[in-house]
Formats: sequence, structure tokens, C-alpha cells
Amino acid sequence: MIPDDLEVLDFNRRLKSWYLKNHRSLPWRETKDPYKIWLSEVILQQTRVAQGMPYYERFVEQYPTVFDLAAADERDVLRLWQGLGYYSRARNMHFTARQVVGEYEGKFPETSEKLLKLKGLGQYTAAAIASFAFDEVVSAIDGNVYRVMARIFGIQSDMLSNEGKKEFAARARRLVSREDPATYNQAMIEFGALQCVPASPNCAVCIFSDRCFAYAHQMQGQLPVKIKKLTVKHRFLNYFIIKQGDRLGMYERRGRDIWKGLYDFHLIESKTAAATPDSLTISDPAFQNLLKKGRLTEIPKVYSHILTHQRLQVRFWWLEIPENERIDLPQGMAFYNHEEIEVLPKPILIDTVLREESYL
Repeated sequence: MIPDDLEVLDFNRRLKSWYLKNHRSLPWRETKDPYKIWLSEVILQQTRVAQGMPYYERFVEQYPTVFDLAAADERDVLRLWQGLGYYSRARNMHFTARQVVGEYEGKFPETSEKLLKLKGLGQYTAAAIASFAFDEVVSAIDGNVYRVMARIFGIQSDMLSNEGKKEFAARARRLVSREDPATYNQAMIEFGALQCVPASPNCAVCIFSDRCFAYAHQMQGQLPVKIKKLTVKHRFLNYFIIKQGDRLGMYERRGRDIWKGLYDFHLIESKTAAATPDSLTISDPAFQNLLKKGRLTEIPKVYSHILTHQRLQVRFWWLEIPENERIDLPQGMAFYNHEEIEVLPKPILIDTVLREESYL
């Protein structure tokens, strides 16, 4: 047995021992059901466990099998997802459920290679499902695992570069347990989440402190290396809440922009912050007519909404139309009453404003 093999055995022994003593009890870890494991992986993408847990429980209750989710209406799926953000995940999840039912008779493929053919599944998610549900000997590398490997083994390649990915993948293939890949992968992810955290890890009590490159060289803050800069777009959104009686005018968002499939109000986007509606370019004749017939009331609060690649500054105005006034709404808009709006899928920002304004 060459020293590298001894190193791997020692690493896995320490890691598994730590995991058995310290891991969190989570429902998706207590099952081999690939559907529930897949649900958890989709929900927890870019979402903390504490935030994602209630959503996981609601989805399992509402759609206990992949057949139930496949049969659901997309609007209901988006409504249940409301508040998690990244709504394309929910749409992909719904599509994939139908794909599994329609193409695989409701049975998830059992290898990471075949799982990659499902919509919305990347290398990590496919490997995680194959490992956790079917015990495939494959390494599941998420952000936590990149961090653990980079620090312990001193990998200084850019984790986002092709060369870096190859280096991490090669190390991961050496480390993954052949006897119990599911526990190994869970342990690596959990170790990064609880012990080898991004900022100020408690290295003094770490089980790998005697062999960790980053600890020995005081490079915890520099590893892993991630060179790519995130380009952030700043946008200024101006919403008009058209109200007649109890009803509000709303659109279903289409196209490739944010919040596709969700419902919001008449929107005018500006290049800079708009202090008043007079400073906005209003080109829709139907909306121009509504402005003449209605009464505008500003919601004084300016909302900041942060997305991964966008920073939104959002203002709202109520546009109240007399109940006896006959009007034409802008194309694509329809009136919805209080009960209908309660169950429509909406961006969390829209839901927040309506609740703060005591409409919901």
C-alpha cells in the first residue's frame, strides 16, 4: 500500500468519525428515496438549510411522490416556492418531475451519468442523488467540498477555471470512499457547512489541524481561490398598483427576465431613480388613460431587493380608479380580487408590499 493510499484511509477514517458525532439530523438523510433526495437538493441550491427546511416539508406533504409533482399545475408549484427566489429552479423541478414520469415511468435513473440527462441537474446534483440514493462511488463536489479540499490539501488553482476543476475532481476521485460513498459525501458537505466554514473557522479544534495546508500557512482566508468577479446590474423599477374596488390589475411575467411565471403590477423601468411619475416615459395609451381617470398615491418607502446578479431599487404608487368608471386595462393585464391574489404566485417583494399596505 503506497503512502497516498494510507493518507486517504486516514482522511476518511477521521472524517467519518467526525460526521457520526456531529452531523445534523435532516429528513433527506434518513431516506434512500431519490425523489425526496432530489427535492432537497433542488431546494437547498443557494439556500440555507434553516430556510429550506420548511419548503422541503411543504413540498413533501403537498407532493409526496414524483407522480404528484408531475401532475401539479405550474402556478401551484410556483406559489408553494414563493419566497425562495431563483424561480427557474422551481420551473425546472416541475419539468423534471414530468420528464421522470413520462420518460422513465416515475423511476429516477440510478447513475450520475444518466441523471445528468434530466433538466436542471448539474454534476453536483447528479452525483449527490446517485451517491445518496443508489450508493454509486462518485464524489459530490459543492462549494463546501471545494473549500475543504482547497484548504486541507493546499489546492491553489482557481476553482472556477477548467484546470482547477480538473485538479479538484482528480483529488475528489482519490478521496471518495469505495465502501460507503453516501456517508463520505454527506460528511464532506457537512464538514464544510459546520466546521470548515467560509469565514473565521475554528481551526484549533479541527480534526485535520495537524495536516491542513491552510492552517499551517495561515491561508484560510485565501483558499479556495475564486477569481471570477460577479457582474452586478443595478435596476430601477417603478410599479403602479391599479386598483378598482377590491380588485388589482396584475400581469403574469413572461420572457427571459426575472420572476417568469409570477404575477406583478404595471411596471415602468427607468435608467435612474424616479422621484415622481412625471419623470417616467409613459408610452402605453391604455395606461395613460388610466392615469387621467385615477388618483395616484405614492408609497413613500423605497424598497431595495437583492438578487444574485441584480440590485433592484423599487418604488410603488397606488392608482385608484373609481368603481363606476369603465376602463380598458393595458394589454395582458387582468383584474384579480383579494382571494385570487392571495393564491397567485408572486415575487416575495410584491407579497411584502401588499401585506405592508394591509391589502393581504
